[in-house]
Amino acid sequence: MPKLGISRGSNLLPLTLIIFTLLIQNGSTAARTTTNSNLHFKEAPQFYNSPRCSALNSSENAVHVAMTLDIAYLRGSMAAILSVLQHSSCPENIIFHFVASSSTETASLNLIIKKSFPYLHYTIYPIQDIAAVAGLISTSIRSALDCPLNYARNYLADLLPQHLQKVVYLDSDLILVDDIAKLAATPLSGDSVLAAPEYCNANFTTYFTPTFWSNPSLSLTFANKNRKPCYFNTGVMVIDLVRWRAGDYTTKIVEWMELQKRMRIYELGSLPPFLLVFAGNIAPVDHSWNQHGLGGDNFHGLCRDLHPGPVSLLHWSGKGKPWARLDANRPCPLDGLWSPYDLLQTHYTLES
Repeated sequence: MPKLGISRGSNLLPLTLIIFTLLIQNGSTAARTTTNSNLHFKEAPQFYNSPRCSALNSSENAVHVAMTLDIAYLRGSMAAILSVLQHSSCPENIIFHFVASSSTETASLNLIIKKSFPYLHYTIYPIQDIAAVAGLISTSIRSALDCPLNYARNYLADLLPQHLQKVVYLDSDLILVDDIAKLAATPLSGDSVLAAPEYCNANFTTYFTPTFWSNPSLSLTFANKNRKPCYFNTGVMVIDLVRWRAGDYTTKIVEWMELQKRMRIYELGSLPPFLLVFAGNIAPVDHSWNQHGLGGDNFHGLCRDLHPGPVSLLHWSGKGKPWARLDANRPCPLDGLWSPYDLLQTHYTLES
């Protein structure tokens, strides 16, 4: 599947016109969606392997994808799953690993997934001790970032089957427009545990408080001359689970979270512990695989444009989510790229 070539300039105006035409056509039903407690989703089409795909006879020739599942973001998760399957050359070889916040939610989530994706290969893993995870969380700049499930990525190596060697982790507020097998094939050279797009032009110091930088024993974390830390977004990562387990990286992340409870060294939820442990030792991934920030900043969620260059994955990180803005009839232009993957059945559709 070729990359979706979206660029600034002459190509953007026709795209914007198309998007707003679609929104006008669908706007009357978009505002009348169901509440989170009563979600109904359509059945997605079934996608089949191309002739060149090998049969899924073992875990080795599968692409393993980890995501979280909860009611609040379920609409986004369903769209993300559909986008992964639709743009894959070998969709029957994709195995999903969903993490849920509790076993009580698992049954209802399982029914929803089975109804919309009856052919999907997947398992749902509840976090057994959600209270312990919640107890490690410090309040951040936005309450949505303080959900225990937002920290599930810390524990994937413990939750997922021990025989799994590599997994692609995806957030629920994104869609793919390229073959996920390309992302999964990212080489993790040297001793890298993670692969992700890095953004070295970002002001790295702003992710930590003055308390952190004024304490020599803490700021020396990044003093190694061989370690050049850069920001990376944890919503899209390729993780070597073997190296993670061997290095006991869950414990290292938890230790930083415990320190944060005693003295505030960062403000932004689950990201800073990952930066503290991994920044400067990340295997590179092309920026097309995380066109992030489409949800705007963490306070206002204002509309944003794409970064220059090709697009393989669009990520609505930030406060604004495309489904919420579409429902409110206040969409950003790029939210129209998400709407074709929305499986939610509106009241209008259900009544028809």
